[in-house]
Amino acid sequence: MICFDVLHPYYLPQYLPVMKELQARGQLVRFVIYRSQDQQAALDALVAQNALEAHWVDSQEEALAYYLKEKPSWVIFGNSFDAAAKLKGICKTALMQHGIGPKACYYTVSESDMDVRFVEGEYRLKRLQQLYPHKTFIDTGYAKLDPIVQGNETGLDLAALGLDPAKPTLLYAPTFYPSSIEKMAKDWPSAFSEYNILLKPHYFSLSKPSYKKQKRLLEHWGAFDNVYLAPVEQANLLPFMASADLLISDASSALFEFAALDKPVVWCDFYHLRWSYRGILSFRFKNRMDEDLYRYAGVAAHAASYRDLKAAVDQQIAEPGSFAAKRAQYTLELAGQVDGHCSQRIVDYLLSEEAS
Repeated sequence: MICFDVLHPYYLPQYLPVMKELQARGQLVRFVIYRSQDQQAALDALVAQNALEAHWVDSQEEALAYYLKEKPSWVIFGNSFDAAAKLKGICKTALMQHGIGPKACYYTVSESDMDVRFVEGEYRLKRLQQLYPHKTFIDTGYAKLDPIVQGNETGLDLAALGLDPAKPTLLYAPTFYPSSIEKMAKDWPSAFSEYNILLKPHYFSLSKPSYKKQKRLLEHWGAFDNVYLAPVEQANLLPFMASADLLISDASSALFEFAALDKPVVWCDFYHLRWSYRGILSFRFKNRMDEDLYRYAGVAAHAASYRDLKAAVDQQIAEPGSFAAKRAQYTLELAGQVDGHCSQRIVDYLLSEEAS
């Protein structure tokens, strides 16, 4: 048996292609899923939609007890796991980071004591190996994108969502912090009336009480005729990426994932910062973001403020190939091979003699 540790619902899109590949090879797969008041609706929907074999837990302690009792051959994590060292000699552990964006945690998460980490491309492999020379890293690429690349993920039925299939479609997928949401105009969908707009925020924006102002704005925008706001239960970003012609986002993993599909992106350089991240405390923001944030700025057109957004979107829709060369270059460094076979390479390793 191979287990996937699901601390948050947004881990699942990375796991599901690997699950399907494992099942195709006759492997038993089980998902250990953490109950959550904030995200239970999304979790229940994902379990039902994907017919997952689920074991529910309330804490990492419960998850650890389950792994020690069941002794799976592998446990795959989407983030660090404090008790990973306690699984040594019981089962193998692997890390599949749930995003490829420019946050510093992409690297620091490898401080967790996992047997192997699957990574995306030679650049990140080399950098991680320099940071953690005694750990094992395997370059497999980013499995989350496999269903789109393979053509298995065909996207949304725009007409069924009340949108116009004849219009170009924008995907606005902001992260929760630091976010551009608070800096957007209150009536911005009306200024983009010639486009469909898919709103797919991070689920924190819709479910966490601390982001209730973001939720109010998103629900207000969702009432416009040319807008569809994804409910928190619709947790998988992939159908939205498959349906959209262009992505608008902040510095997020979604930005690089969309660029890896060779589609145009507009990167919002305007975002709301809490007072604790401003002025003399701005070092906190710099610590949160990795140096790759600036290294890969050329992957997209940029909007320095909301006032610049419309012109940037119009230009990229008119000339979608204008950043194609940079997208290809940076995708190779950040996502590795985008060939639809990343999950296959992961499973090859999990079932190999080398890993046993």
